[in-house]
Amino acid sequence: MVSVAVFSDVHANLEALEAVLGETRGLERYCLGDLVDYGANPNEVIDRLQKAGVKGIRGNHDDAAVTGNTSPFNAKAAISSQWSRKNLTGENMSYLDGLSLDLRAEFDGQECYFAHGSPDDRLWEYVDPSTHSDMFGHYLDKLKVRLIGLGHTHIPYVWKEGGRVVFNPGSVGQPRDGDWRASYALVTVDDQGIRVEVKRVEYDVEGAAMKIRKAGLPASHADRLATGS
Repeated sequence: MVSVAVFSDVHANLEALEAVLGETRGLERYCLGDLVDYGANPNEVIDRLQKAGVKGIRGNHDDAAVTGNTSPFNAKAAISSQWSRKNLTGENMSYLDGLSLDLRAEFDGQECYFAHGSPDDRLWEYVDPSTHSDMFGHYLDKLKVRLIGLGHTHIPYVWKEGGRVVFNPGSVGQPRDGDWRASYALVTVDDQGIRVEVKRVEYDVEGAAMKIRKAGLPASHADRLATGS
């Protein structure tokens, strides 16, 4: 039996990340992108992920920090991205630049694929059951895997069919499903098949929000932490 933790969209929220790392201590861990923006601790988050040995991939916000291209973002997201780019250390910018756009792994003989957006648009496409349920089988067949993990939407879900699974672990640092708690997925693979369970963890929301306000970032990035919206 193999159990791993998969999470995504930390968005520079150190308090939420520390809570998730504490809950998943002893497990192999994967992050599906968007380490930076919105929150006030991009350097500390990157340093912590590296120290914890978390395997990561690039998200669209990480890509914007590296390239400086904020044209796809709304005004508040662009402000946050420009702030991250200005405040990131050279070492951490190089780390983001070195992240791959996707990742394949094998758990107890089961092939798995991870991307931030989708297998077709690894940075930007939003994949959720209501709009893409008919695509899941296509993705699995195309990639020749039995398990796919995707981020980007900040909304967790688990889709299952014929022993195959597509899931989204939700967001560590900026949940948007109405639950303020940090979200991650516990993936277990054994002779019974593949199981994915979404977990939630409480953290110091006010502490994270206070840092955002103190940094002069858009207040909405702080306000939404308490509501998960």
